[in-house]
Amino acid sequence: MHEFKYKNNRLYCENVKVEDLAKKYGTPLYVYSYHTLVSHYLKLKEAFRSIDALICYSVKANSSLAILKALVDKGAGLDIVSGGELFRAQKAGCPAGRIVYASVGKTDSEIEEAIRRGILFFNVESLPELENINRIAKKLNQVTRVAIRINPDVEAKTHKFITTGKITNKFGIDLDNAYKILLQRRKFPFVKICGLHIHIGSQITESAPFVAAVKKITDFILHLRRIGIALEYLNIGGGLGIVYNRESPQTAQKYADKIIPYLKKTGLKIILEPGRFIVGNAGILVAKVLYLKSTPKKKFLIIDAGMNDLIRPALYGAYHQILPLRITPNALRKAQKVDVVGPICESGDFLAKERKIPQVKEGEYLAAMSAGAYGFSMSSNYNSRPRAQELLVVKDKAYVIRRRETRDDLIHNEVIPEFFIGL
Repeated sequence: MHEFKYKNNRLYCENVKVEDLAKKYGTPLYVYSYHTLVSHYLKLKEAFRSIDALICYSVKANSSLAILKALVDKGAGLDIVSGGELFRAQKAGCPAGRIVYASVGKTDSEIEEAIRRGILFFNVESLPELENINRIAKKLNQVTRVAIRINPDVEAKTHKFITTGKITNKFGIDLDNAYKILLQRRKFPFVKICGLHIHIGSQITESAPFVAAVKKITDFILHLRRIGIALEYLNIGGGLGIVYNRESPQTAQKYADKIIPYLKKTGLKIILEPGRFIVGNAGILVAKVLYLKSTPKKKFLIIDAGMNDLIRPALYGAYHQILPLRITPNALRKAQKVDVVGPICESGDFLAKERKIPQVKEGEYLAAMSAGAYGFSMSSNYNSRPRAQELLVVKDKAYVIRRRETRDDLIHNEVIPEFFIGL
């Protein structure tokens, strides 16, 4: 699953002791395993080798340039959702022909820039967006390619905040309206509708929702073919779940085995957009224990990482395994239930509640596991806290891939108006 393992009762990332990194670089600290990152990408690539699928890593899961560069160099494309992510994709050296662009709210400037850059295609989320892309492409006198994002109305069986394939969600176009758009495709002369796109949600651990969605879209594609509407691409999105707690998610190969028979029927080029599956278990968040606090009803471990560093527990009630960087038989015997909380001035600032944690002392370190996806990428400066440093470990060497923010960084773009001078 990953390259974070105990050796002689100390937690290692590949061949580097994590505690050494915490002492050298300080905390909070994100640590990523290069081998874990790349191996999960290669597992997916191998699973879909028989249909030569293009795997476009979902940048929003973790957009650090070094993470993107590592995957692009192995042949990955990128799935982006903003002009900022397009900028990152370019900086990471991703060929424009391996970039697909989603988002329900693309601005005019973002659309224009992406057309000029020659991305593979946009995933179009609504008729007004399609009309707008056609208008901007006409202004540029350039035909651009799009895939219609279909909302298949399939229940993903995941947290309600990260399901995207129900008609009640803001994403995509229902099948009936997508069909009408395809019949009227000649109304958009500066847009070539080259494919269809689906994405039903995130952290999905069962195959049934994927199979239901793929089967529905396959039937739709076959009907389009019968009436003379030819497509080139089918983008099946991402959403594969990982192990956070006791989940039993499907492997890449089992997932592929379930859906490839349907995909082959389409005869189209297949694109996947995994994010969490690739990077989720490739990263941890390391924090220092500041205080041990007991009240008549609770015990707290107060650490120097908070919801601004890892918001998933506060936002989704998400589970992250919490492990000490060093363990001893005595510490395991004295394990007790605690709330692991941060320094942020919010009652929702926690990484774990009522969790049985091996005994640790003030000044020792903990790791929040499976923090590679939607960890740093959702972090903030709330409470005027500088964002964490990031390291990438390759075998026995650690590389800084993002320096820790300074207090000057916190106010870098702020201006006190001249109005206040002399008051």
